[in-house]
Amino acid sequence: MWSFFHKLGSPPWLYRISGSILRWLLPLTLLGLALGMTWGLFFTAPDFRQGNSYRIIYIHVPAAVVALAGYYVMATAGAVSLIWKMKMADVALRAAAPVGAALTFVALLTGAIWGKPTWGTWWVWDARITSMLILLFLYLGVIALYEAYDNKEAAGKACAVLSLVGTVNIPIIYKSVDWWYSLHQPASIKFTGPSSIDPSMLYPLLLLIISFYALFTCCLLMNMRVGILQREARTKWVRKLVGL
Repeated sequence: MWSFFHKLGSPPWLYRISGSILRWLLPLTLLGLALGMTWGLFFTAPDFRQGNSYRIIYIHVPAAVVALAGYYVMATAGAVSLIWKMKMADVALRAAAPVGAALTFVALLTGAIWGKPTWGTWWVWDARITSMLILLFLYLGVIALYEAYDNKEAAGKACAVLSLVGTVNIPIIYKSVDWWYSLHQPASIKFTGPSSIDPSMLYPLLLLIISFYALFTCCLLMNMRVGILQREARTKWVRKLVGL
């Protein structure tokens, strides 16, 4: 276990292993997204209340779920960077931020599109939506904070601290519909009891959630590979890799 952990701190090893993972994970991810979208958008029955407008759930929910999980990935990388001074954790933190920001934006955008026919308005300042907006600002804050520093080592520490502080927002997002009045309905997918969503709608949704997790992983690894090459640009192994 510890030997694997130490290998993660090796830029050449991490670059090679990430390339090997992407070679099989990326095609599977694209296949899962295509199957899930086709299944959910074209082969599930209309909802008895919302009609066909509910189908945006197949983009909205996976994007929102993975945006939250992605923040934990970023914060974990920040903790590893601060505690063990692992430089590749800084690379992972930076790589996760734009992917998480994009997913959060997609969740907010699709939520607004879904809200118009469902609630009669594009936007309301309820607890769930507001805390998701804060999540977007946290992701963007990490990106901006890193670019604001000329000293990238100090930038990495500042971003790690911000990412860890921001984790307090994640349980607020999860529990907002239980703690405060919200237009959002409680969770439809439950692991401790029966889900309130029909199985014919649930299965493509689960496939897409898994596929979005895989998509996040692919984007994270691709961003990390770029970050590794930028960080190690003057090393022999990178110069040899690019033929210099």
